[in-house]
Amino acid sequence: MADGDGDGWARCVQGHTHWGRYGASGLLLFHRDAAGIVRVLLQQRAWWGIGGGTWGMFGGARHSHEDPVAGALRETAEESTLDTALVRVHGASVEDHGGWAYTSVIASVAERPVVRAASRETRRAAWVRAERVRDRRLFPPFARGWTSLEVALSRIVLVVDAANVVGARADGWWKDRAGANARLRDDLRTLASGGVRLPEGAAPYPLAYPEIVLVVEGAARGVAAEPSPDVTVVAAPGSGDDHIVALVTDPDPDVRYLVVTADRELRARCEAAGASVLGPRWLLDRLPARRR
Repeated sequence: MADGDGDGWARCVQGHTHWGRYGASGLLLFHRDAAGIVRVLLQQRAWWGIGGGTWGMFGGARHSHEDPVAGALRETAEESTLDTALVRVHGASVEDHGGWAYTSVIASVAERPVVRAASRETRRAAWVRAERVRDRRLFPPFARGWTSLEVALSRIVLVVDAANVVGARADGWWKDRAGANARLRDDLRTLASGGVRLPEGAAPYPLAYPEIVLVVEGAARGVAAEPSPDVTVVAAPGSGDDHIVALVTDPDPDVRYLVVTADRELRARCEAAGASVLGPRWLLDRLPARRR
């Protein structure tokens, strides 16, 4: 599993030849400024390479031991001066050719750094306004995928109705509500670190690395005061439902909210605010089995 073992040609079941023995991945990095202008980081390929002179994502062949996110970040760090430690990954979209796949990793940065070429594979790097991307001569595969990728420039926030979800699994929650909420919080961390596959239509990309907000209420409010890496625990001052609706009514254009609840009234209110809603069973099926 040495570095570089992914370099080489592969053939998919459609009869096409692709670079990357184990597939390939690229980083679609975006930034929205205070004026609401969205820019994406693009690479102009060196003249001597495949698609010489065209623009697209930083990326390339994955190694045998890499997942698509690691591959995309490594390739970007090798080909540009971007500090990938600044990158927040939100999700991924896969173009599967059968036996070979390209993964577009959607991510953002809080501040827009100056990025320059850092390898002979890159002629230039540029932050390009999203609506002006098609004005450039694009790498053909990137040009074909840009329509769907452009609408994927967002981050997923998963808002969990703790009282409703805790009540959906029989782990003795009625004996210790605070303890049951704390267990749910700890289990949710696996979704933030490992990613989660979303139902079709729930988000603009099928695999998400969501920001997770757990809304607790009543006897479980004290859980919000405990340290919680990867999961933001919010204590509702009053009704948990009202607090969730207030959260998803946030006008941030970069955010797509997914609310987990089985409460019909809350579902209707969240959907009216523009959020998508998933049931507790969808979530519980993705948490560690030992907790169910």
